[in-house]
Amino acid sequence: MDDHLLVAFGAHVKKLRLSNSLSQEQLALKADIDRTYISGIERGKRNVSIINLFKIAHALNIPATKLLDFAVEDR
Repeated sequence: MDDHLLVAFGAHVKKLRLSNSLSQEQLALKADIDRTYISGIERGKRNVSIINLFKIAHALNIPATKLLDFAVEDR
């Protein structure tokens, strides 16, 4: 379940990033996070800390709760 959760969260972050017409690098700069960290999140390889979750939300101009509003397929 954990891997599915990270993959689903990463896909959600990517969708939100693209809807804001941002590259990974642009999002990383706005959030003050390394671009490779954003890439890792989007690939489901990173478990995001609460601090970084809020940084990403702020960079996307959305409430942090919206980052957590995504569906997870249970395989």
